[in-house]
Amino acid sequence: MKGLLLAAVSVFAAALYGASGGAGDVVIENGRFRLTIGADAVVKSLIAKHSGEELLSMHDPVAFCSVTQLRPFNNEIKLIHPHRRTVYQANRIRREGDRLIVGFEIAPYDAVIEVKATDDYVAFELKDFILTEKSYPLCPTLTVPLDFTAPPVEEFRIVQLPVKDRENFGEWLNVQWDGKAAVGVFAASEHAQVRAERRTGYRLMCADALRSVKLRGTCAVVTVDAGNDAILDRLDALERDCSLPSGVKNRRNKLTNASIYFMRDVSPGTIDRHIKFAKRGGFKLMEMTSAQFFGPSGDYVYHPQYPNGAADVKTKIIDKIRAAGLVPGMHILHTFINMSSRLVKEGDRRLLLREHYTLSRAIGPDDDVVHVDENPMNAELSPKCKLLKFGREIMSYESFTTEPPYRFTGVKRGVKGTVRAAHEEGLIGGTLWICEYGAGDIYIKQDSDLQDIVAGKVAELWKAGFGFIYFDGSEGTHPPYGYHVPNAQYRMWKKLVPQPILGEGAAKAHFGWHMLSGANAFDVFSPEEFKAKIDEYPAAEAPLMKRDFSRVNFGWWGFWHPGCKIRNKITETGVQSDMWEYGTSKAAAWDCPMSVQMAVKELEAHPRTDDILEVMRRWEDVRDRDWLTKAQKEVLRVPGREFHLYQNGKGEYELHEIRMLPTPAKAPWLRGFVFERGGRRIVSCWHTSGEGDVKLALGEGGKNIPLHIAGRRYIETDLSAAETEKAFAAAVTE
Repeated sequence: MKGLLLAAVSVFAAALYGASGGAGDVVIENGRFRLTIGADAVVKSLIAKHSGEELLSMHDPVAFCSVTQLRPFNNEIKLIHPHRRTVYQANRIRREGDRLIVGFEIAPYDAVIEVKATDDYVAFELKDFILTEKSYPLCPTLTVPLDFTAPPVEEFRIVQLPVKDRENFGEWLNVQWDGKAAVGVFAASEHAQVRAERRTGYRLMCADALRSVKLRGTCAVVTVDAGNDAILDRLDALERDCSLPSGVKNRRNKLTNASIYFMRDVSPGTIDRHIKFAKRGGFKLMEMTSAQFFGPSGDYVYHPQYPNGAADVKTKIIDKIRAAGLVPGMHILHTFINMSSRLVKEGDRRLLLREHYTLSRAIGPDDDVVHVDENPMNAELSPKCKLLKFGREIMSYESFTTEPPYRFTGVKRGVKGTVRAAHEEGLIGGTLWICEYGAGDIYIKQDSDLQDIVAGKVAELWKAGFGFIYFDGSEGTHPPYGYHVPNAQYRMWKKLVPQPILGEGAAKAHFGWHMLSGANAFDVFSPEEFKAKIDEYPAAEAPLMKRDFSRVNFGWWGFWHPGCKIRNKITETGVQSDMWEYGTSKAAAWDCPMSVQMAVKELEAHPRTDDILEVMRRWEDVRDRDWLTKAQKEVLRVPGREFHLYQNGKGEYELHEIRMLPTPAKAPWLRGFVFERGGRRIVSCWHTSGEGDVKLALGEGGKNIPLHIAGRRYIETDLSAAETEKAFAAAVTE
């Protein structure tokens, strides 16, 4: 907030409250909107000044603020009302200078919200609570007040506005917009939890402060602007004022929509070949996992080929990428500690526990039953995840009871390299929170310093010259996820110097919008299902991301040669150029990139690598030049329709819709497509796994043409579409 306080107008009574309203109304405004709240704390109006439009729905009365308590407090109050989690709506509001004093139904205290206005937004910060001797008076039968830290607020809703539905709602950013206006409720720091609740005809756009995260000092902003992406300028100002990551600036960088060449096997021995392949494919971004440079997360010991650590990574890898005109990026599993790590073997206190249990009996080093106070009915059942931790010892178990006396049975002591020990009655431990993807890692306790230590290790490697980052495993935190998911990313981002030009992550929440220029790459799909999965997942998410002024990564894509094994299954075709053209054309239609996972061994083994990389080069060029028209993008987006970017004799691109031809029974290695050009049919075909001779009856009058087929070639024919299909299906190997 320090930047915001400097940028905001702290004395603004005339400008802020000068507009007319009803008796007792609070009117808050800047140059872009006027917000009116009644004396009863009910929101009355939000006017866009550029158009005069009322932006709120008056269908239901909505209070501007509320508080949530886990149960009623104060003796008389708790006797009247049921004991449960309860929301108390604000029912009175007044202004005192640049502060709002807000009171609530039943809850016996007031809240103080500081208001700061700039030309770009208005900020609302929870400053404090006002307690009086009447807030929690003496109980009639007691001579002392209630002894607890007041007030008992679990959540505080700083802002809630019933914003009328507009054409687009960006769920991630929390913005509603169309061509006429945009309304956003945003967090000014990582602490505010922002969301919108769908109602009939409107969304209740909210920002909350949580006791478990931060109450006092949590700030949210409201902003209004003309339609489409004009609101990004307001966000840009917020990011600068509050020293936030540059989400707007990074989105406006053309590299945000450049596709990513992800090296699966980067080393000093492969880097030159990888660079050659990346340039042939027209890539500008090259990504690599930190595991290529140092050992398991938690240890971060550099591999032997980098004896001087990050300095060797710089000279042997990063400098070569930079010299080729490409930008290197880092893929990092940032919320994990690997099972083989020293921290696991030492039973570090900062490993995350999922369920907590208290020893109801002392246990010796060799006991194989662990008695606990709590019912372990929610303990982990997955075999690889049945791990307990008490003190510094990790134990596995076979089963547990859900009737008293509660106990874990079949316990093996001192597993994962830890040391057996005796543990006293009353010791609190629990089940470890294991990563569900392979069960090879343990999550980090986010309310400890371990995430910062990991960030420091990664930041040292970052100094080798990386430019962008992918936060994998971002879902690997504990609740509240809306805070911990982006905050784990932020704790690392702040240590990266210089800051990344773009970021991606495996999970997203509101504040992460400032760091993640686009969202997640999907996991790899096999060649046989590739096109269908493109339509099912990234193409379905792309329009949703566009509502957040963002893009989705249409990758990751795996590169496999014909006949290799994928997840214990043989792929007959391997990756073919039409598959990746389908994916990259759909991505380009939404102004999105993709990531491809490349290994030198696969690239050199695949007979059609050159054709596949040429497809990628053309489409990367199209992205860079913004060559596609709006109409072309619309038709490209239609699921199932396939297109080919043809390069004519003048070197110019032509976009043609294509149709796959039937695989010839007597030449099963032949793959072909047909499209119309200049009144003739063009057959594009190639050998999927090598080269060979074939006869195709595509000549004049259906005459056989003997051809040697290897890489992609184009054959023109005057045959009709039906005749072309029949002739191709009848192709015969020579």
